[in-house]
Amino acid sequence: MFPIADDNSEIRIVPFVTYAIIALNVLVFVLLQGFGSNNAFTYAFSLVPKEITTGTDLVGNYEGINHAAEPISVYFNLLSSMFMHGDIMHIFGNMLFLWIFADNIENRIGHLRFVIFYLICGLAAAFGQIVMDTNSVIPMLGASGAISGVLGGYLVLFPNKQVRAIMFNFVMTTIPAFVALGLWIGFQLLQGFLASGQKGGVAYAAHIGGFVAGLVLIKIFALGTRE
Repeated sequence: MFPIADDNSEIRIVPFVTYAIIALNVLVFVLLQGFGSNNAFTYAFSLVPKEITTGTDLVGNYEGINHAAEPISVYFNLLSSMFMHGDIMHIFGNMLFLWIFADNIENRIGHLRFVIFYLICGLAAAFGQIVMDTNSVIPMLGASGAISGVLGGYLVLFPNKQVRAIMFNFVMTTIPAFVALGLWIGFQLLQGFLASGQKGGVAYAAHIGGFVAGLVLIKIFALGTRE
């Protein structure tokens, strides 16, 4: 299942925070990561679980990965890693999901609350992955965890909103959000289970951690807002 659009008929604001987050991700990928070719920058500012749990910046070759020095702080990478991506398909998929689902939440809870909600979900996703393997030296990067939080919040606030999606048989259809996002999180859980014990690849624990954070937190952030 691959979503391509949703119902935006209720949106009454310009979701400039969503647009700004998308723009920032693209600018970092193009200008600083060199479309994924600038390994020195990418490895310096990616999140490495062992660096967070030990507070030590790993520099040099670890398990075949050439870690670069972090010029600020290893803890800064909890934030910087949310705005970096591995390749064009990685950033395309993430920005598409953000474009489709984030504007509805920003419209509902407001610009400032959305920024805070997004960042907290991203942090929750990072710590979800760190807890799974505190000694991992494999860099993590991408907006997927924070966007997973957006999806969790969307599921709570707009379970019946119609989502246009391409299904597994390449047929385009319209389905309720609870079906589309239910299939998505089910796939994450299945892939996370199948990938358990493997090194590298997609950080499914981060996706699940961000999604759970979005489910739990969105009602708090939506307090006092109008449906």
